[in-house]
Amino acid sequence: MTKHYILSKILVIFLITNTVTFAQESTNVIEQEEQRDSTAVKKKFFDRVVSYFEEAKKDKSQSKFDLSFIGGPSYSVDTKLGLGIVASGLYRMDKEDMSLPPSDVAIYTNFTTSGFFSIGVENTTIFPNDKYRFHYDMAFKFMPSKFYGIGYDAGNLGEYTKYDEYHLGLKFDILRQVLPNTYVGLVFSAQNIQSRNFQTEEVRPDTDSKDTAIGGGFIASYDSRDFIPNPSKGLFIQYEQTFYPKTLGSNKHFGNIKFTTRAYKQVWKDGLLAFDLNGEFNNGDVPWTMLSKIGGSRQMRGYFMGQYRDRKQINTQIELRQKIYNRHGVAVWGGAGNAFKNMNEFDWSHTLPTYGIGYRWEFKNRVNVRLDYGFGKGQSGFYFNIYESF
Repeated sequence: MTKHYILSKILVIFLITNTVTFAQESTNVIEQEEQRDSTAVKKKFFDRVVSYFEEAKKDKSQSKFDLSFIGGPSYSVDTKLGLGIVASGLYRMDKEDMSLPPSDVAIYTNFTTSGFFSIGVENTTIFPNDKYRFHYDMAFKFMPSKFYGIGYDAGNLGEYTKYDEYHLGLKFDILRQVLPNTYVGLVFSAQNIQSRNFQTEEVRPDTDSKDTAIGGGFIASYDSRDFIPNPSKGLFIQYEQTFYPKTLGSNKHFGNIKFTTRAYKQVWKDGLLAFDLNGEFNNGDVPWTMLSKIGGSRQMRGYFMGQYRDRKQINTQIELRQKIYNRHGVAVWGGAGNAFKNMNEFDWSHTLPTYGIGYRWEFKNRVNVRLDYGFGKGQSGFYFNIYESF
């Protein structure tokens, strides 16, 4: 074996070894660079999210239109776990008059694991000098629901039939200021509710499965709140009466009266006490789908909405809201409600309690996202929503 041959083999082995080592080092360098790039992208995305919400929190009272989006998980005792997306906007018709509360609009959609789906828009517009106020609420929802019957005893018994509810609704009202903070106006309401696929015929209501209610009426209100989505002071009193005659297209003739009183008072630094009293009174041939229902994400939190339903209802609650730090706050509340057929049949022993605790996160300036856990009689549930409950 010649000396040149041996040197050649050594040189080949050296080249192969160093080539493999170089390739491995190059691969490691590339992987490290990719990891750094990935980390940089993630950090950049996170920084953008933080920057977006920091920007959303700033006071933009002088802006023409302050619009922000938020999406995330939602939950309620009625609809279960879901995903919700909300676009919230604030604006002023008169940017020079900062004494007036801003107008607000919210566009929302939500779908959940129970099959629930909803989409809608709600708006309150305050015109210059507060001479006029315009409000509308349009929504469509599909909801797998339960019917327990009518009255306290039916709801308390707990037997129900499942069914599917399709609800298309439109309501708008226009108010004119007649005295300082005092308004009168007209309201229009149109509802179409279809109930299908009842699972238990024995509990099924013995009425039409399709209800159409079209009507109009009047409103009188006093409103000195400083910011409607999240008041820090003021008083709100409203009386609303709507008539649903067959001549306008309703399949039944009935009337509805709603009365609301709300008050807000600061009790200490960043501590607010809020009071809410509501009454709903139906008269005439009321469809079972439009009877007054205990429950929901605003009043009587903790109850499946519709388990207790009747022609009339009175409910009240008091809530303490405390800002803790920066965007974070908490709330605790307690209240009670009663659904009944007529005033002469009102029974104090049928009064249902509600209480709970909640977390508040300031999504944008004075607009909160809230997570509540409410307790009722033998039941409880989470609620995830934007805006305060009242």
